[in-house]
Amino acid sequence: MKKSRLTDSFKEMRNGQTQEQLAMELNVSRESISKYENGHVRLPQDIARNLMAKHDNPRFALAVRSQYTKTGPIWLDGPNVDLHRSAVKEKTLEEIKEVSEAIKAFSFAQPFTILSSWQLPQVEKLLEETAEAITALEHLTAIVCEEANISYNGVWQKHHTQMRAKGYVQ
Repeated sequence: MKKSRLTDSFKEMRNGQTQEQLAMELNVSRESISKYENGHVRLPQDIARNLMAKHDNPRFALAVRSQYTKTGPIWLDGPNVDLHRSAVKEKTLEEIKEVSEAIKAFSFAQPFTILSSWQLPQVEKLLEETAEAITALEHLTAIVCEEANISYNGVWQKHHTQMRAKGYVQ
């Protein structure tokens, strides 16, 4: 494993805490913390879960999901991103509009197994727009949670509880 967004967010979460202090808190060696931070060893699932429970850090949550599944949004940190809450709101609305238009434009009437060669690019475009909207929504959720001091974990726990109550999950 090499340096990644996960190792960066792991270091960031220490927030002034020494490796030794974090190691004691997590009941691991200081050397283990160093190896996690430098990407020499994969961050174990139980450690990631403990860190998420304690620090409630949406950027870390996205990094963990991306690192281990290679799916889902990654934290946007490039030179062309504006993470001010107003900019994130406007980008999210733009992405929602684009995915909504892509969904409306595609006919779901026929089975996907018989898509024509001109329909397949439409489906791929629809999925690209979906991924962009999901990324925008994840960033909106993260930014609002961080700035309004609302628990990111709490938002997802409440959502999961509602999904269970509605019978969508067991």
